[in-house]
Amino acid sequence: MMDIELGAVQEKFADIVWSNEPIGSGELVRICERELKWKKPTTYTVLRKLCEKGLLKNENGIVSSLISREDFYSTKSEQIIEDSFSGSLPAFVAAFISRNNISAEEADEIQKMIDSFKKEG
Repeated sequence: MMDIELGAVQEKFADIVWSNEPIGSGELVRICERELKWKKPTTYTVLRKLCEKGLLKNENGIVSSLISREDFYSTKSEQIIEDSFSGSLPAFVAAFISRNNISAEEADEIQKMIDSFKKEG
């Protein structure tokens, strides 16, 4: 399992890259200036750090991800369940549902996912 910890600001930056990749570094600077109110050096500093962590790459001024958004957030979710619920998905679901009412449609959708995974396994 990958282990890439990101702060909230780094996550916002990664989301910008994921939404626009592949993206030229100059365009990335313009987007970060507009959306995050960053100066050029800040963008390049965060980009360098995320490249060092193995999340992004910057080749010849073209920035793209090495890990997809889906893989990153899936791993992050797994880590939360592992750290907070001793790896128990049922305990996580019970805790979530006890504080957040779900609609009948959401319950049906979850049941369909469970049924689908039972058939595959």
